Amino acid sequence: MFDSTRTQRLFVVLAGFFVANALMAEFIGVKIFSLEGTLGVAPLGWNLFGAARDLNLTAGVLLWPVVFIMTDIVNEYFGRRGVRLLSWVAAFTIVWAFVFAYAAIALAPAAFWVGVGVPQGVPDMQVAFAAMFGQGLWTIGGSLVAFLIGQLIDVAIYHRIRRVTGERKVWLRATGSTLVSQLIDSFVVLYIAFVLGPQKWSMELFLAVATVNYAYKFCVAIAATPFVYLGHAVIDRYLGPADAAALKSRAAAG
Repeated sequence: MFDSTRTQRLFVVLAGFFVANALMAEFIGVKIFSLEGTLGVAPLGWNLFGAARDLNLTAGVLLWPVVFIMTDIVNEYFGRRGVRLLSWVAAFTIVWAFVFAYAAIALAPAAFWVGVGVPQGVPDMQVAFAAMFGQGLWTIGGSLVAFLIGQLIDVAIYHRIRRVTGERKVWLRATGSTLVSQLIDSFVVLYIAFVLGPQKWSMELFLAVATVNYAYKFCVAIAATPFVYLGHAVIDRYLGPADAAALKSRAAAG
């Protein structure tokens, strides 16, 4: 019988990190950054689907790959039930956070506070606060739908590969499930937020931006594979070989 106290602590730590990353990804996703500018290289200006695009990405791509890697680690040790629980908790937390973000925006700002950012080049703090935290409902809805669909797909593919490979080839089930789930996530969120939403993007623009976002996530997912093994090694050492094996076996059995 494995140590239930250590198992519970592990789940709490993984859950906290998982939810924190998902929540932060939602809030920082409002920023669009230039990958070329960040790397200090000239804009590529490539033509994709008839739309000239530079490598401009939402800042959320910094954390969403981490969320999907965490999904695979939770999947390995706590199975489908663990991932589904954390996915619903994360979705509820995101909705909860945005409800109070909108409530905070609606509060009447103190007169002195509105101008405190002038020395930093921010003439109206209330406007800046609303712009940063008041993401459109289409964007929030699209991100939540894409997140939940991506999680369900990730879980299904992970366990399908695991049934074939057994305990071998962790990289295949972790990276493979992440690549497919992020493909769905990348296209669904942009389609709901910007094609169906008020901006009414053209299909060419949507395909170009979604493809660039997914290409970035693809590269990050491949590069992050060693961290999956590192996470497994740390957890196995914390639980002990026998307890880790028992937990994995129970997760694989559903």
